[in-house]
Amino acid sequence: MPTKVLIVFHSLYTHVYQLAEAVAAGAREVPDTEVVLAQVAETLSHEVLEKMHALEAKKSFAHVPVADPHALADADAVILGTPTRYGSSTASMQAFLDATGGLWVQGALVGKIGSAFTSTASQHGGQETTLVHLHTFFHHQGMVVVGVPYTARELLNLDEISGGTPYGATTIAGPRGERSPTANELAVARFQGRHVAGLAAKLRG
Repeated sequence: MPTKVLIVFHSLYTHVYQLAEAVAAGAREVPDTEVVLAQVAETLSHEVLEKMHALEAKKSFAHVPVADPHALADADAVILGTPTRYGSSTASMQAFLDATGGLWVQGALVGKIGSAFTSTASQHGGQETTLVHLHTFFHHQGMVVVGVPYTARELLNLDEISGGTPYGATTIAGPRGERSPTANELAVARFQGRHVAGLAAKLRG
């Protein structure tokens, strides 16, 4: 059976979605890996999304199915992606995580790999605190937390302003969402996907 990598994300303006696609592309580079991409259910109303000018952007990934919390138990690795809200994950992502209590009771995620990526409006907008927040979820579920080691040389790129941390891939969206993920940021995301998938394959034996 192939190693199964499940990537679950929440995105409003495509930044996290673009990172998710890059993470998925990296994971697919590992032989005999099945990659599944899913988005969490949106908790914001249509009216609020319209006021946030997010409806048009969300159409670009409307084809991605809504994630089922129970599907985490079938994966060998779970990679979560969310925008940052005040240094933590969005309400939509948190609602998804809150629905995994049954998995926690069963110990269904113990020993699986957990990894995370995020997006912020500014360079120091809480990227690392958001990733560590998601790591806390992984620890409570008994998972093996994986980040991005410095063998990803893009983490050391000082020639430009760039996201990317040892805790997980990141991008800087800009205060109005005007900035797209850079080649450097996407390279870190691909590395993360490849790294997680490779370790998941080894853990499966």
